[in-house]
Amino acid sequence: MQQHTAPRTQYLLVALLFAVSVFAWCAVHRAQSTSAHSHDKPHIVCTTGMIADAARAIGGSHIHVTCLMGPGIDPHLYRACEGDVHRLASADCVLYNGLHLEGKMAHMLAAMNRYVPTVAVTDTMPRERLQAPPDFPDSHDPHVWLDVTLWLYAVQRIGDQLSIIDPKHADYYTQNMHHYCEQLRAIDTYIRTRVRSLPKHRRILVTAHDAFGYFGTAYGFRVVGLQGISTESEAGTRDMHALVDFLVTNKIPAMFVESSVPQRAIEAVQHAARARGWDVAIGPELFSDALGNPDSPEATYLGMVKHNIDAIVDALKQCKL
Repeated sequence: MQQHTAPRTQYLLVALLFAVSVFAWCAVHRAQSTSAHSHDKPHIVCTTGMIADAARAIGGSHIHVTCLMGPGIDPHLYRACEGDVHRLASADCVLYNGLHLEGKMAHMLAAMNRYVPTVAVTDTMPRERLQAPPDFPDSHDPHVWLDVTLWLYAVQRIGDQLSIIDPKHADYYTQNMHHYCEQLRAIDTYIRTRVRSLPKHRRILVTAHDAFGYFGTAYGFRVVGLQGISTESEAGTRDMHALVDFLVTNKIPAMFVESSVPQRAIEAVQHAARARGWDVAIGPELFSDALGNPDSPEATYLGMVKHNIDAIVDALKQCKL
């Protein structure tokens, strides 16, 4: 027993010393940064592209935004690097999703609040509207941005926080926030219009991982994911057989891959369904956990949402049954 206890104790001590040294460095760096850049624009560090896009839309030219997780990055698996610690420590405000989306960074973000205002944009969302995933019943599904009406709460949280850290431009931020919210309501209406063009029996969305729960609830889709809410665990053989049975039995015309999730598992399901006599197509790539590449329409939240609904409806309309 002692042989196992000693290495564990040593490991914990090393981890503790590392954490202390990192945050001591953060405190010093933060003080130096504040002194050197006291007259610059507020520096806002955001974990995901969806948050960064909202911050840019609201803050405009009065803020500088840095996004840690770029296109194609899976936030469930993301680990902070040394450069991220520099960026976080030099920020005037850190905006993150919360609800355990940034699982590998959760402890760092919690500790960072001692030195930098660190805000979860989901904090003000009505708890009764948050979903508890079957595989994590004591947690909440973090993919709230896929319901535009829920994401409105995050946008308002971001606008309020910018006004707090930069009250001189509060009116500007408030005006931009209201304008952006109008755009969100317009895209929500667009989604509902497109969904109405799809017969109800075809509103079944099969994806690589179960990120579209809020989308399904908001817009009337049954959502089936090969993996659970998090992408940390690989889909098992039983999961794949169950999904193949579902596709064949219900004659689902298309399923979808996601920009931040490897395609190989969905391709394996497609081959297995074909072996059972049902040719299910792989539809256009959807954006679930990250925005698209820079300079593409999907590089913005509004563009991403429009792409997703157009891809889903157009692919599912191909069914001739």
